[in-house]
Amino acid sequence: MKTVDVFWSFRSPYSYLATKRLRALSSKWDVRVRPRPVYPIAIRTPEFFSEIRPQWVPYLVRDIVRLAQYLELPFGPLNPDPVVMNMVTREISPEQPYIGRLTRLGILACEAGDDAGWAFMDEVSTLVWSGGAWTEGTALADAAARAGFDLSDLDVRQEAEADRLEAVIAENQAAQDPHHWGVPLMVFEGEAFFGQDRLDVLEWRLGESGIARR
Repeated sequence: MKTVDVFWSFRSPYSYLATKRLRALSSKWDVRVRPRPVYPIAIRTPEFFSEIRPQWVPYLVRDIVRLAQYLELPFGPLNPDPVVMNMVTREISPEQPYIGRLTRLGILACEAGDDAGWAFMDEVSTLVWSGGAWTEGTALADAAARAGFDLSDLDVRQEAEADRLEAVIAENQAAQDPHHWGVPLMVFEGEAFFGQDRLDVLEWRLGESGIARR
């Protein structure tokens, strides 16, 4: 079976907005859709946000809000942002208590199987991006449970296996780098498709490549 690698981040609104469609892709086509969590560009390239033009952020906000409305997906302000960042100065804090944990948890979920990984990424990204206070109470544990995971067990493992999991994240990022820096990034037979708005083109390519519909 051929594979579509999907490089994806918990802090990417476009990754979140594409997740349900990506999760459904393997039920439509006879292809493996492999989730490969990576760190967001704010962590990988901290200077990115200090170098972008001032029009970028207002457009981004407008675009992701209207896209969520178009896709009929919940959307709200990050509470808190998985990446600790000064939104005025665009400086990335050296202290990052959230994104490492989330990404390592995502790797563990993906190691339980592609479907399990997508379920975890779907539930958790929906929690994070729908405006809920995802670090409070049992919100994150409940999201993990909906995906079939015990958060306390995953947390014990992500702490104990941190070095190994960081190596997997680095491996995913190294596999992504030759193609594009952004997420979601889908790669099929060496051809990259960047962004949630390239999913239709990806499906066209699957058909062109002889991948059977289910």
